[in-house]
Amino acid sequence: MKNLIRIKGDASFRKFFRKRNENYTSIVVFAKKEKFKNLLVYDAINKILNKNKILAPNLYKENYSKNHIEIQDFGNDTIFNKLNKNNKMYYFKKALNLLCKIQLIKNRKILNFKKKNYTIPKYDQKILIKESNLFCEWYIKHYFPKIKKDKFLKQFKKIIKSLVSNLKLKNNFFVHRDFHVSNLMIVNNRIGLIDSQDALIGNRAYDLASLIDDVRFKTSKSFKKKIFDLYVKKQ
Repeated sequence: MKNLIRIKGDASFRKFFRKRNENYTSIVVFAKKEKFKNLLVYDAINKILNKNKILAPNLYKENYSKNHIEIQDFGNDTIFNKLNKNNKMYYFKKALNLLCKIQLIKNRKILNFKKKNYTIPKYDQKILIKESNLFCEWYIKHYFPKIKKDKFLKQFKKIIKSLVSNLKLKNNFFVHRDFHVSNLMIVNNRIGLIDSQDALIGNRAYDLASLIDDVRFKTSKSFKKKIFDLYVKKQ
């Protein structure tokens, strides 16, 4: 279509297009693979965020049978694009304020656009183990000979299961799971949150670590400590 312009995507199976409408622009999100998560769940989480007065893209239209939804356009201004050595504390404080706000979310169930209940899942041991195994699937298999790889995988999975079984941390907070400066958008002087389809109910340290130790924007150990200390003071 002439009024669709392909824009940069993310690590998901989604494709994004900016759509020119008569008086505004919108974003059309296509997803054939993992369509449920990348369309239905994505919108459901956005609805929960907006319900809690946290800025997330609103749904304009859905055509689930044809693998796409149309949502609010937040533009191109991310915190990452604005960061420099002089303003980083200003923007990280804003990000911290938003993080503290999303961690207060209590309502975790909502009707999706198919009028079905969606409840944010718990970040349980099964999910932790599954995600730990991604290290083996994405990295180890490319760098280990088969004999060494089989031995390593067996030992690795045994260690991960042991570590996970000993975790005693509370999993009772909204966790965005991709909370970093490239997913924080500046929208009319507010901070909007995108890429929320992987949200779970888990430990509060997850998103804090993503923000403080963001590989996209290098900071010193002393700066990381300042952000951590600020977060602790807010609790």
